[in-house]
Amino acid sequence: MKISRYALSLFTVAALAGCASTVKLDEPAPVETRSAAPSAPAMTNNPNSTPAPVVAQSKVVTVDLGAQLTAAVANQRIVYFDFDSYQVKGEFSGLLDAHAKRLSNDRKLALNLEGHTDARGGSEYNLALGQKRSEAVAKALGVLGVGAAQVEPVSFGKERPAAQGSDEAAWAKNRRVELKDK
Repeated sequence: MKISRYALSLFTVAALAGCASTVKLDEPAPVETRSAAPSAPAMTNNPNSTPAPVVAQSKVVTVDLGAQLTAAVANQRIVYFDFDSYQVKGEFSGLLDAHAKRLSNDRKLALNLEGHTDARGGSEYNLALGQKRSEAVAKALGVLGVGAAQVEPVSFGKERPAAQGSDEAAWAKNRRVELKDK
């Protein structure tokens, strides 16, 4: 019985001690003001000269994120496709991610996504394939957070080839979507 009274007494004292050190939330916390430490005067060989005043320079550099993101995509404007395909290849995920970051950073920016095909196939088929390619790129950008109003997929089919010729090298350059600023 004495032990339980003793334990109860200790618990009561501990609780009261804890309550005594509480901070009131409605009162502002004290703020300590410090000034910059005085710097040592510059040492010179001339004992009669007065030390030059030390001027603190800010090491904070202003960063223009928009300019950095624009520079990052400056040379990354084309997504290439396989023959008769509108599936975006994994190798272009970095390019699309860079464009998505740029467009997400500035919601006023917009892109035209111009779909193109090689010369093989009929005009109607190639216009539809070019449209599917540009829409696939728009969908990939949408998954990365780009708003639908910031991209406009269009198709030119085989009407605007990037390379002339009737070989696989020329055709491969023509199967593309170009990301152009509006």
